[in-house]
Amino acid sequence: MLISLHKQAATTPKIRAAIQASTEPAWMVAERYGISQQTVWKWRKRDSVHDRSHTAHRLQTTLTPAQEAVAVSLRRTLLLPLDDLLAVVREFLNPNVSRAGLDRCLRRHGVSRLQDLKPKTPKIPHKPVKAYEPGYLHVDVKYLPQMADEDCRRYLFVAIDRATRWVFVRIYSAKTAANALRFLRDLGRAAPMRITRVLTDNGREFTDRLFGLRKRAATGNHEFDRLCAELGIEHRLAPPMRPQTNGMVERFNGRIEDVLQSHRFRSGEDLEHTILRYVRLYNGQLPQSVLKGRTPLAALKDWHRDKPELFKKRPYNHPGWDT
Repeated sequence: MLISLHKQAATTPKIRAAIQASTEPAWMVAERYGISQQTVWKWRKRDSVHDRSHTAHRLQTTLTPAQEAVAVSLRRTLLLPLDDLLAVVREFLNPNVSRAGLDRCLRRHGVSRLQDLKPKTPKIPHKPVKAYEPGYLHVDVKYLPQMADEDCRRYLFVAIDRATRWVFVRIYSAKTAANALRFLRDLGRAAPMRITRVLTDNGREFTDRLFGLRKRAATGNHEFDRLCAELGIEHRLAPPMRPQTNGMVERFNGRIEDVLQSHRFRSGEDLEHTILRYVRLYNGQLPQSVLKGRTPLAALKDWHRDKPELFKKRPYNHPGWDT
C-alpha cells in the first residue's frame, strides 16, 4: 500500500502506532525515536496514525453559499471572464468580494477554466489530398540571409514533387524570370521523373498575372509559361492570397529556415554547401511519415519499379545529374 507522508514528517505510521501503544513516559519515548515530547503527546491524543489534511477548516471568503451559487451560475451561463464576473458580483451580490476569493470559489466548483465551459465545436475533417503520380512539382523562392563576404542577398529556388517529396534546389543571385528559366531547365535535367505539371505562386518571375488594385489574368505569354509549353509542362498558378495552396514547398522552406537558424556560416559558400548537403540528406536519408516511413528516394524507386513509363531515367542513390 502506498503511504503519503508529510515531507517533513519525523515519524512513520508504524512509529506512531508504537507511541500510542506505549505506556512509558513521554520523555523516554521522545528520546528513543529522536522526536519532541510534544510530538509524542500529539499522537497519543489521536486515534489514527495518518496525517490530517492541512486545508483550512474555515474558508476565507466573504461570499455566502447562495451568492456562490449565483456566481457559478453566471459563469456557466454567460461565460464571463474572471475580471468581468468580479465586476458583476461586486455590483449586484457582494461589494467586498476579492478577486482571489472569487477565483477560489470558481475553482472549488470546477468552473475555473473558461475554455472547458464553452461548447465543443466539432472539428471539420480535412479533405484528403488528391493522390498524384510523380511529375507534379511545387516551386517556390526563398530569401537567404546575406553573408559577410557577399554584396547582396541570394535566393533559393525550391521544387518538391507532390507524390514522392523529392526536392531539388538551386541558389541564384536574383529573383528574376531569367533565373526562373534556368531553374526550370536545371530541374528538367536533374529530375528522374517526367515533369507534367508545375505549381508556382504569382511572383513576377513566374507569371505576368496581376491582382489587387490592378487585376489582370495571366496571359500565358510570360517567359516561364512559354518554356513550360516548350517542355510539355502544364503551368498552374496558386490562387491569390492563398499561400496554403503551395503549402508543401512552404513547409520544406520551413525546414530550411530551421537549418539557417541553427547553424553559423563562415561565408556564402559555406551556407550553400550546407543547404545542398541537407537536401541530399533529406532526399536519401530522412524517412517521411507521409511516405509511410520511406525516404523520397525510396519512394521514387518504388514508383519506378511499378510505373517505369513515368520516368526518363532510373533513380540513383548518388547525387548529381544522370543522363
